[in-house]
Amino acid sequence: MNTGFYPVSGGNLPVVQESNNPLPLRGSTTTCMSTILTVENLSRSYGENVLFEDISFVISQYQKVALIARNGAGKTSLLNIIAGIEPSDAGTVTRFNKASLGYLKQEPDLTHSHTVFNEVYTTSSEVLKAIYRYEQAIRSEDKEQVTHAMERMDALNGWEYETRIKQILSQLKIPDLDQRIDRLSGGQQKRVALAKVLITEPDFMILDEPTNHLDVEMIEWLEEYLSQRTLTFLMVTHDRYFLDRVCSEVLELDHTGIHRYRGSYSYFLEKQTERLDILTRETEKAQNLLRKEQEWMRRMPKARTTKAKARIESFYELKETADRKVPDERMKIHIEGKRMGKKILEVNDLSFAWGELPILKGFTFTFKRFEKIGIIGNNGTGKTTFLDLLTGKLKPDRGSVKKGESIQFGYYTQEGISFNPETKVIDVVREIADVVKLGNGDTISASAFLNYFMFPYPSHHQPVYKLSGGEKRRLYLVTVLMMSPNFLILDEPTNDLDILTLNVLEEYLESFNGCVLVVTHDRYFLDKIVDHLFVFEGNGEVRDFPGNYTQYRDYSERQERMQKMKERKSEKEKTASPSQSVGARSDSKKLSFKEQRELEGLEIKIRQLEAEKQEIEFSFSSGTLPNDDLQVKSRRFTAILLELEEKENRWLELCVK
Repeated sequence: MNTGFYPVSGGNLPVVQESNNPLPLRGSTTTCMSTILTVENLSRSYGENVLFEDISFVISQYQKVALIARNGAGKTSLLNIIAGIEPSDAGTVTRFNKASLGYLKQEPDLTHSHTVFNEVYTTSSEVLKAIYRYEQAIRSEDKEQVTHAMERMDALNGWEYETRIKQILSQLKIPDLDQRIDRLSGGQQKRVALAKVLITEPDFMILDEPTNHLDVEMIEWLEEYLSQRTLTFLMVTHDRYFLDRVCSEVLELDHTGIHRYRGSYSYFLEKQTERLDILTRETEKAQNLLRKEQEWMRRMPKARTTKAKARIESFYELKETADRKVPDERMKIHIEGKRMGKKILEVNDLSFAWGELPILKGFTFTFKRFEKIGIIGNNGTGKTTFLDLLTGKLKPDRGSVKKGESIQFGYYTQEGISFNPETKVIDVVREIADVVKLGNGDTISASAFLNYFMFPYPSHHQPVYKLSGGEKRRLYLVTVLMMSPNFLILDEPTNDLDILTLNVLEEYLESFNGCVLVVTHDRYFLDKIVDHLFVFEGNGEVRDFPGNYTQYRDYSERQERMQKMKERKSEKEKTASPSQSVGARSDSKKLSFKEQRELEGLEIKIRQLEAEKQEIEFSFSSGTLPNDDLQVKSRRFTAILLELEEKENRWLELCVK
């Protein structure tokens, strides 16, 4: 199996081809993995804007590959070309005809007149058709149809498949299956489209931002689902924890071409830095040498000898190297915010409900200077409503919000703002300010500030309608930050922003001299930025947790395990006879000698398993494991997780006796 960069010569037709080579069955024990997809010398431009040129790579069976690039670099166009729904300018895409394809687009492609049930079960799979007929028979309460449908399910062994389908629908919180698609929100439609791809489980999946519109609970379920199953996919995502834990390879697309990293996201970051450092040194060396060669070219314009001709050819190659642009992945910004007084924001007894649905019940909090707070909770618990109450967009049912005189909000909303599509990018920001004040007292022009946020100078005079969806969100973020707020409120800022922009935003927020309140499902972003969390638990309840997301998750899992142990112990005491129950309660105050030795042994074993788990995680990140070793270690890693859970549960059981 070729898992590295795959440069191949080949045709220049913008066509998706199919090969007749069959694929081994899913779950097969064969170690020879077939090629699913080859991309050869692919190019795509829009007018004068070259998205990518002459790129080639290969994806083999069971590879889980992430595609990383800045917004506007052509990620979605590349995915559309691979899926066969958009032409290329040159090159070929070859898919193997035995490999079925499932494509989750950023904007779901669903039939709006369908119900959720019809849409999810629309497939050519015989098993899914059988499940569909069975579900229809159950709904119609026709006993004869139910009997025939059950016989067909038995013949196709469809019961396990049906259980998995219901798990997917349940975990993604798919609404009433009888509801029409056109009556669902955008987020609900995206979840239905995701469920449809997962249910059909094609041989090759293309997933464009699968975590968008999912809450943290759904993201963590999807993360586990994709990482534990033997699937093959190419995925675009901005969720770095998700990417790190699900994908074992990374394709980086930039103006220099496509670069492959055989490892996790953490490994990619390390090797990308090395690559850019080497590229920078080579470019600087070429620029220094070019100055000498330019002097020679001026003195010797005509090539009279073979040696001189070779030197002239080398000059043009050298000039190409010296002129290439090195991506600046480590950009830093710091904008001056307005000075803050002592009074920031005081929230007292805030209550609000949408009809019968309570959003807040008597919430009270006094914001302090420079606090950075994250807001998490399931979809529909009122996170955005809370932000609208703080900023005065909504009036509370009860309570008050008092803002300090010096406080100026910068509110980045999910809806964004509507730009005039014909307006030039530079004119959008100049309507706010011609110059931006930096934290060190200096100023930069609006044009330079746009460049900071990865809008290169040639793009400033483009009309807004030529920007990609992610670029428009980035432009909106620029307009919010240019207003020099000292209290930033960010509602899902990580949606539709590329990883490079997120890194820039995180660096800005870390040094931001003001308050930050952010709603996001991006766990990496929360861990890096926030001091504590508001956890929206539903039914109007909000918990203030002192820590970042990972700390909250660890705390919650410990609490859940402790509660389960207590419930299990309580059930045992209830089922015991009165005399046994009394004895159990008195004996439970102290462990027996045997139990004490068991507890000590468990602590040692848990430490050993944690060390082995950490060692395997490190080997995964190295990107140097041969495929056979990767399979062995993956199986061992799964076994360690199960054993750890068992040992920790027993340890907790002994601790609460």
